Amino acid sequence: MKLVLMGTNDFVVPMFERLAAGHDILAVYTAAPSPKGRKHVLTPSPVDVWASGRAIPVHYDPSVFNYTPDYTVVVSYGEILRSNVLNAAPCINIHPSDLPKYRGPSPIRTAIYNGDRQSAVCLIDVTSQLDAGDIHMRHEMVIGENETNADIEAKVSQIGAAMLDEYLNAPENYPGIAQVGTPTFTHKFTGQDQIIHWDRGAQAIHNQIRALGAGRTKIDGIDVKILETRLSGGNLEIVRIQPAGGRPMDWASFVNGHPNASLKIGE
Repeated sequence: MKLVLMGTNDFVVPMFERLAAGHDILAVYTAAPSPKGRKHVLTPSPVDVWASGRAIPVHYDPSVFNYTPDYTVVVSYGEILRSNVLNAAPCINIHPSDLPKYRGPSPIRTAIYNGDRQSAVCLIDVTSQLDAGDIHMRHEMVIGENETNADIEAKVSQIGAAMLDEYLNAPENYPGIAQVGTPTFTHKFTGQDQIIHWDRGAQAIHNQIRALGAGRTKIDGIDVKILETRLSGGNLEIVRIQPAGGRPMDWASFVNGHPNASLKIGE
């Protein structure tokens, strides 16, 4: 089939790579290069890098869409599509939640933050309403107690690639079914959401760090990012930590320089 692909984040690349092995990719739409790091170097998205390496045309503005593919495939793109795209060809999307639960920009992070242990990956139609299209395929997914956002994104990459491959080989076998139930919506997490409030309890803080990649707090009077934790006997134990201006280190190394730091925080 002739496909146009729309996506941005790195976990999308394995899905697009699998599609490129069996289909004709006409073009890729992704986010424009944005400033990264302390020097604010303009950096292309992972999907941009992938497409450019394959000599696939890359576009940043979906308001200009001059293609007539068999399907447009959208995964973690971050833009509400207008009629010019939706009317050009059927649009399908891989959405990593058990819809209609967790529509919006952060379904994986929200599921982990809330402590969910079950989720799903859905292949849906893209419509003018956010994540509201009919569901063509659904694959259940377990979220482990210690799995992080990156871990679940890796799972979704593999599950989503297989779903897209199967669907596009025989779309007539997977008619759309309307979503059932009351939708819930996610928001985009910010740095403020990383601030740890120790009265939330060990499990909630563990979920927060798994979901957001870090939790920010002070230990022994020092601003730190807690990068990895585990639960032991109901207590939260720090595995990896990064002091402000320093490099990530294991907890034992941090304690060597800060003997007053507690081994178990928020008991």
